[in-house]
Amino acid sequence: MAPPAPRTGDAVFANVERVNAELFTLTYGAIVRQLLTDLEEVEEVNKQLDQISIFRGYNIGIRLIDEFLTKSNISRCVDFKETAEVIAKAGFKMFLGVTASVTNWDADGTSCSLVLEDNPLVDFVELPDTCQGLYYCNILSGVIRGALEMVAMKTEVTWIRDMLRGDDAYELRVKLLKQVPEEYPYKDDE
Repeated sequence: MAPPAPRTGDAVFANVERVNAELFTLTYGAIVRQLLTDLEEVEEVNKQLDQISIFRGYNIGIRLIDEFLTKSNISRCVDFKETAEVIAKAGFKMFLGVTASVTNWDADGTSCSLVLEDNPLVDFVELPDTCQGLYYCNILSGVIRGALEMVAMKTEVTWIRDMLRGDDAYELRVKLLKQVPEEYPYKDDE
């Protein structure tokens, strides 16, 4: 299957019932704000956001992939490159209302960057100078990791650039660690 056209993500986004994005954005912002108040040090907050990404973000990704596969009518991707395009053009559009560019492929095609010029998760966010080292959007790396693991791809997802930290875009690096073979619970003994 060829990667979906950008319109595929638009069509899916238009036809999907969504929780109000502002509600999620504000709720997540309130959690981060409370962590900053309670822990006071950015590095400690980053550790907690990393834990949220590992557990909560991952679990969100597991649930979102089911909805994505059910509502998008996109068939199985043939390789990691096609999967990255589907995430960038259809997945981000369906759940965040934005698309991403897939860039910076490594030579063996197992690592790429997903670059977002807009990120609705930060619509109401301004970081004070004392919080410039904060990895505010870390939950997205867990979401991507969880979703990809459900389609048999073990990955590592890290933030490379973040506009909240003064960069010119939001960039996630996605590295395929291993393609997990599908296992079927029953073998044909005949």
